[in-house]
Amino acid sequence: MRIISFCANGIEDALERGFFDWIAEQDADIVCIQNIGIQEYKLRDPKFFPSEYNAYFFDAAEPNTNGVAIYTRRLPKAIMYGLGFTDFDMEGRYIQADFEELSVGCLLAPSAYPKDAKEQARKGEFFDLFYNHLNKIRNKRREFVICGNWNMVHRNIDVNNPEAAQGLSGFLGEEQQWMERLFHELGYIDAFRMVNRDADEFTWWPDGDQNSDGWRVDYQIVSNRFKPYIEYGVVYKNQQFGDHAPLVMDYDYELPEAEF
Repeated sequence: MRIISFCANGIEDALERGFFDWIAEQDADIVCIQNIGIQEYKLRDPKFFPSEYNAYFFDAAEPNTNGVAIYTRRLPKAIMYGLGFTDFDMEGRYIQADFEELSVGCLLAPSAYPKDAKEQARKGEFFDLFYNHLNKIRNKRREFVICGNWNMVHRNIDVNNPEAAQGLSGFLGEEQQWMERLFHELGYIDAFRMVNRDADEFTWWPDGDQNSDGWRVDYQIVSNRFKPYIEYGVVYKNQQFGDHAPLVMDYDYELPEAEF
C-alpha cells in the first residue's frame, strides 16, 4: 500500500506545476492533500478527479481557505468529516477514510504567525483536543495512519537552522514536548523516521526555495501496532509543486475491498 501526503497550499497551483500528472505515475493507493485553498464545487478541470480514484473533500466554511481531500483507489466503508471539534471543523482541517481494519486520516493543523500569542494559544487548544482524540482511538480495534501538515517539528534535526527557528511557532519547546508525548506516552510512530534518519530530509521551505532553510512538518503518523508494516519512505524533491514536498510512504499492507 502506497500513501502520498502533500500540503498543496493551493491545489490549483499544484495542478499547474504538474502534481496530478506526477500522481498518475505513482501507483498510490491513497493520496492525502491539505490546504486545498478552494471549494470543491469550483474545481472544473477533470484532472482534479482522476477516474481511478474516489475523491472526497472537506471544505472550510470560509471560501478559499484551508480544506483537505483524500483520494482512494479502494472504496472506503465510511468517510469521517472533521474531528468533532466544532470551531476547528468549520476550518476544514481533517477528513478520514475508514476501511475494514484501517483508517487513514488527512490533517491540516493550525499554524500561528511569529509572536502572535492569540493564534499560538488557539493552536495549542487544537493540539490538546487532538491529543485526547488520539489517546481515545488507541482503544479501537483498527489501525490508523494520520497524514498531513502537523505544523510543528519533533526535534532539532527536523529544521535546517535551529538557531534561526528559535521562538517560531512550530519549533517551540512545548510543541516538541507534545510530539514526544505522542510517541512515548501514546506509542504512535513517525513512519518516515523508521526508514530514514537523515538530517537533511525537510518537507517545507517557508520562502519556497528548496535550497534555503527547510523544516520537516509533514508526517505520516501510524498506530504502534502498524509499525511492522512500514516498508519505505521518501520526500519527493525532483519536482517542486509548491513550498511543501510530497511525502511518499509504502506499507506492506493490502487494503481489502469494501463490503456493504
